[in-house]
Amino acid sequence: MKRTLYESDHEDFREAFRAFVEKEIVPHEAQWERDGAVARELFTTAGANGFLGIDAPEEFGGGGVQDFRFNAVISEELLRVGAAGSGLGLTLHNDIVLPYLLTYCTDEQKQRWLPGVVSGETILAIAMTEPGIGSDLASMSTTAIRDGDHYVVNGAKTFITNGINADLIVVAVKTDPSQKHKGMSLLVLERGMEGFERGRNLDKLGMHAQDTAELSFTDVKVPVENLLGTEEGKGFVQLVEKLPQERLSIAIAGAAAARAVLDGTLAYVKERKAFGSPVGSFQNSKFALAEMDTEIDLAEHYVDDCVRALNAGELTAVDASKAKYWCTELQGRVADRCLQLHGGYGYMSEYPVSKAYADARITRIYGGTTEIMKEVIGRGLGL
Repeated sequence: MKRTLYESDHEDFREAFRAFVEKEIVPHEAQWERDGAVARELFTTAGANGFLGIDAPEEFGGGGVQDFRFNAVISEELLRVGAAGSGLGLTLHNDIVLPYLLTYCTDEQKQRWLPGVVSGETILAIAMTEPGIGSDLASMSTTAIRDGDHYVVNGAKTFITNGINADLIVVAVKTDPSQKHKGMSLLVLERGMEGFERGRNLDKLGMHAQDTAELSFTDVKVPVENLLGTEEGKGFVQLVEKLPQERLSIAIAGAAAARAVLDGTLAYVKERKAFGSPVGSFQNSKFALAEMDTEIDLAEHYVDDCVRALNAGELTAVDASKAKYWCTELQGRVADRCLQLHGGYGYMSEYPVSKAYADARITRIYGGTTEIMKEVIGRGLGL
């Protein structure tokens, strides 16, 4: 079924971004996978070409366009070429962290931070997860205790995407450790602050081009002016307000990754022969491919409706959780079944399906695990 989400402006944008991906990402992807991080120049080049801060105000160098369809195009084109790891940093910067700055920053903070964010000179990250607590954010132990005109931050975060490259990190902290949800605030830490250290670039199963780090804070003095929002204790509410967009971003990438690996597998089974016939001619292959194509079609149309809802300011936490849960689980199933259709070759690193299989596994965990998504959906049912 034909998708009707995009208009001519989006397709023109897709053409431009596809050319950018082919020139600036594809030739370097293998090296970035070996390095465990993309070159910082990827962000500045993306910024110079207008692919960062599309929804940021024009006065700060942004596109001034409030339309998440452009963000969706970026995700789809990155996943089309299998650039899950190198592309995640860009989508995290645009889709997940920048919205916190656009919504909650004071005018002074916007003047200070947004020009660099839009140009790509200031790379963004967000730090929520801590060692040992997983999805239980209310139990975090990182504290930010006010001392005059500074907060003194102590604690640690882990699994932080863009953790090595980031210059500006939105950190979830406890400004009132005696409280759970109501004691949380969001504080912006900057590269170079004394006592702010980065641990090793974590070695992962997949997404090797994405720098993922441990962060530690030892008596880090952060100016009060770096509090996100105008008062303490609003961090949990801020996170809840922005998580639906984050989860939709992950769902878009999941559906796009599933489509890409299916397309690659279709080409493979039409050429690869077994017992004298193309692998794709066997009934088992036909049925498997038919099932996957149908499920991806359904996922794409649901996600498209979620994008429309987000643009209209109507995307709910439940609907975003459904999208994230279904699309990432689908991504994993499709990658697994497509690898099986490749036979032994699918297990070889030189075949894109093996990378797609490894890259897919984390998507059911980050941004809220599948189990947490089902909990959110269940609560929406009044359970």
